[in-house]
Amino acid sequence: MSTRTYEVRTYGCQMNVHDSERISGLLDEAGYTPAESGSTPDVVVFNTCAVRENADNRLYGNLGHLKPVKDAHPGMQIAVGGCLAQKDQATIVAKAPHVDVVFGTHNVGSLPVLLERARVEQQSQVELLESLEVFPSTLPARRESTYSAWVSISVGCDNTCTFCIVPSLRGKEEDRRPGDVLREVEVLAAQGVLEVTLLGQNVNSYGRSFGDRSAFAGLLRAVGAVEGIERVRFTSPHPRDFTDDVVDAMAETPAVCPSLHKPLQSGSDAVLKAMRRSYRSERFLGILDRVRSSIPDAAITTDVIVGFPGETEADFAETLRVVEASRFSGAFTFQYSPRPGTPAADYAEQVPKEVVQERYERLVALQDRITAEGMAAQVGRTVEALVGEAGKKDAPGRLTGRARDSRLVHLAAAPGVRPGDVVETVVTKAGPHYVVADGVLVSHRRTTAGDAWEARTTTRTPGVALGMPTVGEPAQAAAPVNACG
Repeated sequence: MSTRTYEVRTYGCQMNVHDSERISGLLDEAGYTPAESGSTPDVVVFNTCAVRENADNRLYGNLGHLKPVKDAHPGMQIAVGGCLAQKDQATIVAKAPHVDVVFGTHNVGSLPVLLERARVEQQSQVELLESLEVFPSTLPARRESTYSAWVSISVGCDNTCTFCIVPSLRGKEEDRRPGDVLREVEVLAAQGVLEVTLLGQNVNSYGRSFGDRSAFAGLLRAVGAVEGIERVRFTSPHPRDFTDDVVDAMAETPAVCPSLHKPLQSGSDAVLKAMRRSYRSERFLGILDRVRSSIPDAAITTDVIVGFPGETEADFAETLRVVEASRFSGAFTFQYSPRPGTPAADYAEQVPKEVVQERYERLVALQDRITAEGMAAQVGRTVEALVGEAGKKDAPGRLTGRARDSRLVHLAAAPGVRPGDVVETVVTKAGPHYVVADGVLVSHRRTTAGDAWEARTTTRTPGVALGMPTVGEPAQAAAPVNACG
């Protein structure tokens, strides 16, 4: 019998990307192999998001397109997991009876067993737990990158933002113990990973479940001290829990990058109150002032929602004021849309769609100007870029990397420079959302991450498998590996 192949399709935030790496790792461990590009997989897994508007329509459309493919390939299986699966549960099978498995956010580790059970019993399997079964980061993973990795430090959220459905889908916050997080980071560093991003729905409330309010600042310092880790990022922090000890840890730990994603959501205090966001605009601006006082070159990004129920023109003007004052390097901007199951969906004063659209366009125009001005200010500076893989839109002869402050850097290809290598280069011009360095490199450092990318490319093996150590097992015994706010 030939080895069965799989494909994982991911929608949503970084947490979903992290979960998809674990799904791939589980399938690898169960004997499946990634499908070759252009081939028809034996198993297709949809890892879904429920935050965006029409997420369910997108899923059912994709499931509909797959039905004739499945009919033409006996034995093909389809699985649906993630936040939308947790929300809709058995409704998915009712609307798309050709789906074989539905699993939730709390039982990712059950997928291989559910697939086998569905195959043997010739019947759809639906399993959704109400609480976490196994912390996702203890599961095996297949990473697409040899040089950068997500590290989940918590799951779930204790906030009650009126626009957000995530707490009801991912549950209350649960934190990993610091030693478990550090052991995972040490495994990654031993494999040549240079950059880790710490993940959590509210990353800087880390430690609440075991009673240590300073745990996140301590974790930043500890992760930054792991030998081989050159860049530490985190997302997403909530302004309510963003304390001075975190700012100090960022400023005093060289590996922690001078970049920060800080969700604003609205500049209006009235709207923030209606959203149940436990801060106000002046507190938010005060946090940015403290960060920039300690880290002058910090690049700060944000999330903003336009058209929340009851938002007036005066409220929106406050958002424009705060965005102008904040000088964000970039922003994820969203038009409010009701999410069934959230309090805001039932609020009476829904803003007309045409009004939301007009305000949204004004906000985007303002932030585009601010972003472009920030990019222009980088011209002439020497930046360190971690080289990434070429994207579909990258021109021949061009490399793309990330500066330490997370800005996108386009640079001319140079002999011997590989994804995972680190270069220094001078910014020669600015684009609207990126900078360009088209001159000669100042320096080029080959890395073990670049070696791993080269070896993987030569053998045409997609992804990097990781078997995580169990609690109490030494890290060296392990085999190789917009959020909410």
